[in-house]
Amino acid sequence: MPSSTHWIRPAAIAAAFFGLLTIFSGGTALFGGAAAKAAVGDAVPFVLWLNFLAGFVYLLGAFALYKSSYGAHRIAWVIGLPKLLVFAVLILVALSGTPFERRTVGAMTIRTGFRLAITVALSRTA
Repeated sequence: MPSSTHWIRPAAIAAAFFGLLTIFSGGTALFGGAAAKAAVGDAVPFVLWLNFLAGFVYLLGAFALYKSSYGAHRIAWVIGLPKLLVFAVLILVALSGTPFERRTVGAMTIRTGFRLAITVALSRTA
């Protein structure tokens, strides 16, 4: 991956920030007390778990991206495709009538869009 691409380092920092926020919010929702779980509302458990676990992979991907590692491209795909798949399943679950939080759809839109933007951009530079 060319190190001269100007967007890589800022994207890596943003990805690390996303990862830390994802770990914090997912960890709070999954392992927090009753008040934290009540604040989450009608969360969809598989989405919570995916996002929480993906936060750690975000950090790994951010580090690889920051170091301009060739592995960053693969890590981006490992994050982006499952994120897109889970988002599609979330939509199907919501359409089936399962209770869900609308803010989850918003958050998944932002997360999926961000991750896929990095993935596509890396695909073009690789």
